[in-house]
Amino acid sequence: MRHKTPRIATRAVLLHQDRLLLVNAWPDGKSDLWCAPGGGVQIGTSLPDNLAREVHEETGVHIAVGAPCLINEFHDPKSGFHQIEVFFRCSTPDPEIDPAWRDPEGVVTDRRWVTEPEARRLRLKPDSLIDVAFGAGGLTYDPLEPIQH
Repeated sequence: MRHKTPRIATRAVLLHQDRLLLVNAWPDGKSDLWCAPGGGVQIGTSLPDNLAREVHEETGVHIAVGAPCLINEFHDPKSGFHQIEVFFRCSTPDPEIDPAWRDPEGVVTDRRWVTEPEARRLRLKPDSLIDVAFGAGGLTYDPLEPIQH
């Protein structure tokens, strides 16, 4: 198998009034998997700037990017895809999500604010996201995890 260079992505741990912002990043609802908003890093742009752009594209929400709180990585043994994600604690002055908002890339088709109990009933990745989001801890590393098909 040919090894590929890992993709670097940023993700937002964005809490507002004890609710976490999540997105379903599978076009047309092909999966029930939820994750924190964010995406791939563009070369020559800082991680926080990339994250602010990605969150706005996916949700229409403007954010302030804070400190890193989680580093996660996963890979797909079948394709060789390997992604390293840096999660940042974020805040927003305006948490309203316009229901008419559309992701220009058409990837994120659903977004919502969820409480901790609601998040625990969803299928979401990475596994440590809920504890990182609703806990008080510092920087966490979630080790390399194979994608399960």
